[in-house]
Amino acid sequence: MTGKIDARLADLGITLPEAPAPAAAYVPYIVSGDLVFVSGQISMDADGLRTGKVGDGVTVEQAQESAKCCALALLAQLKNAAGGDLDRVAQVVKLTGFVIAAPDFADHPEVINGASHLMAEVFGDKGQHARAAVGSSSLPRGVQVEIEGIFRLA
Repeated sequence: MTGKIDARLADLGITLPEAPAPAAAYVPYIVSGDLVFVSGQISMDADGLRTGKVGDGVTVEQAQESAKCCALALLAQLKNAAGGDLDRVAQVVKLTGFVIAAPDFADHPEVINGASHLMAEVFGDKGQHARAAVGSSSLPRGVQVEIEGIFRLA
């Protein structure tokens, strides 16, 4: 049986990717009580890593798509943490996004909106969350965006 969130994803034309395996010495998520802490997910799509510096060859719109890719990977990890049932998600608590950017770039929040808007589209009011958007001079493997998340399960 398909849950409401799976149906919502289908309505949005979204197929979740496979949850990425950790690339170093960490686990993809930790469940502590009713909270799920998902490790940072990097910007990657079906074509591979989405690299480059925002504000220096990468537009805000392209970086927003990269943030959306991170959000999809977060949801894939979250689905595993929730035993395959995204309907168990009671709240998206917080997202922390990192953007590799040119020194004079200042629109980090607009980039991370790519992930925030997706959470709201998928979960409605439960997708509203606290957030940080941070600029960086580098990120792992040169990706444009990395986002970690905290979620509450019912």
